[in-house]
Formats: sequence, C-alpha cells, structure tokens
Amino acid sequence: MSGELSPIDKAKFVAAKRAVDFVEDGMRVGLGTGSTAAWMVRCLGELVREDGMQIKGVPTSTRTAELARQVGIEVISLDEAKWLDLTIDGADEFDANLNLIKGGGGALLQEKIVATASDQMIVIADVAKEVAQLGAFPLPVEVIPFGWQTSKALIEETLINLDVLGRDTTLRMNGDAPFVTDEGNYLLDMHLSRIGNVRQLALVINQIPGVVENGLFIDICDVVVIGHGDGKVEVRDINTGTVEEDKIDFLENDNLFADF
Repeated sequence: MSGELSPIDKAKFVAAKRAVDFVEDGMRVGLGTGSTAAWMVRCLGELVREDGMQIKGVPTSTRTAELARQVGIEVISLDEAKWLDLTIDGADEFDANLNLIKGGGGALLQEKIVATASDQMIVIADVAKEVAQLGAFPLPVEVIPFGWQTSKALIEETLINLDVLGRDTTLRMNGDAPFVTDEGNYLLDMHLSRIGNVRQLALVINQIPGVVENGLFIDICDVVVIGHGDGKVEVRDINTGTVEEDKIDFLENDNLFADF
C-alpha cells in the first residue's frame, strides 16, 4: 500500500506518525485540520483502537471532528476541555523561528483558538513547507460577510505602508459562491509574496473593522516535525534549541492506508 503513496504523502505520513509520540494516555489533544493533520488523526485513532490509549480530542473543524469520530477518538468541545495538553496541526509555511502561515484549509480561527489554549503546539509538515521568509503562500484573513468588500479595500490600502511585496487580495471561492468557514465567515487571501515584518502585519491587519483573525501564527508553535519522502523525520524544538533526526519505516499492511 505504501508504495502507492506519493513522496509528498509519505513525508506527511512520517511527520504525523512521529508527532503522535508526544501524545500520552489521558491527554486532551487539539486536532488540526488539513491533509497532514488528517494523517495524524488516523495515527491517533490507531493508538486508541489497537493500544487502548485514552485521549480526548478537540477538533478544529467539522471535517476533523467527523474523521476523529470515524477512527474512534472521543471528541469534546474546547469549552468542555477548558485547556489542552497539546495541539498537533499542520502549516502552509513555517520559518526558522517557527512562525507560521495557516488557513489554507479554511479553519484558521478555530485552529488559532485551540492552539493558544494548549500547553504545547506541535506542527507537522513536509519539508517543502519550510521557507526563509513567510509570504509565498497566500495569507488568509477571516472577515465577516457584512461589508467584506470594504474590509478588503481597507486591507489593500493598509498594505501600502507595510513591508510586503504584493498587495493583491482575493475572496476565496467555493465553486461559484464564496467559501464559508465553520463560523459563517468569508476568507480573503492576501498574495504578498514576501512578509518583511510578520508581527507588524498581524497586529495592523487585526485592527481593520470586519477582520476576525489572520493566518499568521507567531510565538505559538513549540515544535515542528518535518517529514521527508524517504521516511526521514526531523524534530526541531524552538524552546530547547534541539534538533533530532529519526527514520520511520513504512509497513505495507498498515491499516492507515486502507482508504487510499
């Protein structure tokens, strides 16, 4: 089965597989959204079903909640959990300081709330997600539908005075209609090419009326687990400054591949 996976999917899988080693019995765990996070949820589900691990999962989207229930993870709300031991999630980009761009999957608001309500955030990503400077991936901004075009115009006007290369902002679509988040909001994707000052941008954008939250995750991620297509895994801890390398072998009969 594993031979049918592309190198990028293998990289996502080994990152997810290594990241679940951080999860201990009895933990309350934030469950991210996206293709890499889906591998992590499946890996956790395997631990629950086959090893009897007892955990409570707080999903960051309806899609993740559905998958978690399918694989046997007990799902609770953040209000029920109150605080989490850790959150494991993917990222669209990360830099050397473990600043992130997230929101490509459309769940940045819940992802940021859950991540900041955790003792630790672990990011899982394939090696292609590492960049010298954030901004090549479009930065999502969640806005309320009322007056979204005004919010868009204000964002583009604000960008004139900020250290970015591009200022084009587009409404994310789902077919012929605007993409709608789980909270009923719209997403504006900012095509910036390069972000010179991530802290300044995050603070300024969030002051614009109509903006709910942006996809810059700053000083939130503690550990990044980077997967490679050959099974190599690199674990970087921003707090300790340590870097560990590992190798994960693929099992041809792994149940995780059953749906692929």
